[in-house]
Order: sequence, then C-alpha cells, then structure tokens
Amino acid sequence: MTEWIDIAIKAFWCGWAAVGFGILFNVPSKTLFSIWIVGAVAGLVKFTVLFLSADAPIIRSSFFAALAAGAFGILMAHLRREPPLIFAIPSVIPLVPGVFVYKTMIGFVKLSSTVGDDYSLVLSQTVHNGIMALFIVMAIAIGVAIPMNILRKNMMKNLR
Repeated sequence: MTEWIDIAIKAFWCGWAAVGFGILFNVPSKTLFSIWIVGAVAGLVKFTVLFLSADAPIIRSSFFAALAAGAFGILMAHLRREPPLIFAIPSVIPLVPGVFVYKTMIGFVKLSSTVGDDYSLVLSQTVHNGIMALFIVMAIAIGVAIPMNILRKNMMKNLR
C-alpha cells in the first residue's frame, strides 16, 4: 500500500514539474492545469511500470510514460483547441535522466585524475551511465513522436 502512495506522490510532483517547465516555455496560462494532468499521468505511468515489473528497465518505463504523455497531450490539445506540443513537451521533461547525466559528467572528471586499475572501472561506469542517459532520451523522443505522428493527423481532421 505504501508503494502506491509513493507512486501517487511522485506522479503529483511530476505534474508540478511539468507546470514549471510550461511556465518556463511561456505557454498560455489557461493550459497549465491540463499540463499538470498530462505530467502527472506520465509520472504515474513511469513509476507504475517500474514498480510492477521488477525486471523492467528505466528505459522501457520512460518510453511508456512518454507514449502516455504524447497520447494525453493530443487528447488535451483536442479538448482545449491548442497545439499538442504545448501539453506533451513540458510533461516529458521531468522524465529526462538527470542522475545518469550527472554520473556521466562526474565520471569524466574522475577519469582525468584516475590511474592504474581504477581507470578501467571508472571508464566502464562512465560509459554505462552515458549510454543509459542516451537511450532514455531516445526512448522519450520516440515515445512522444509515435502518438504525435499517428493520432495527430486523425484528430486534426476531426477538428475541421
């Protein structure tokens, strides 16, 4: 039970992070609540997939969260009659893997002062963190692009 409360709390704060990025990107103020909903749904999907599948890597959970954000972003765009990117992009930015990028940068700094057998260990960890960050960002980009390319055309035809 406490895991589900933890997931709900994380989803709540993902929504607020999405609102913060929406404000940073100067979106219309009438869309902020919808951005919060899409961001919270993305966080809910990400952390639920991570919780339910112990073997599910963060790459897969980020992909499904971005897929949900893209689909819900198009739905909100249809309901609010605004461009879908206003809802989808601020909502997926909290999914960006800051920890892996940070560990990669720290690894590069450590590589400049490491010698001997520790060098290969630090290099291995740095490359691993960099590749994880790269694949998570690619999963997010593909996850947002799929609904934007599939659903957007059909929804825009219905608006006319």
